Amino acid sequence: MNRYDGVTVLSIMGNDYSVKAPPGEEQTLQQAAAMLQASLTETKRQYPTLIGDRLLMLAALNLCSKQIQLEKQHKIELERAQEQVDATVQAISRTIGQG
Repeated sequence: MNRYDGVTVLSIMGNDYSVKAPPGEEQTLQQAAAMLQASLTETKRQYPTLIGDRLLMLAALNLCSKQIQLEKQHKIELERAQEQVDATVQAISRTIGQG
């Protein structure tokens, strides 16, 4: 991954892509490219006969599936935290009301 005048050259599946990230997002772009390359490598390991678009499509679907699972998990954890906050607020309100 080389950078020149704000343009980052990413190598994915043996092809180089010149991509310009918004200011301050260059690191995120590099991390995304590394994540995609890792997903492609893992998908290729699992399905050695896949090539080109089919490999890319399956790797992308795997990444999307992981993202959806993380979003569901985050939502559950957020709801649990909100319940704890609500319970604490109610306990404080009762304590204040008794005083």
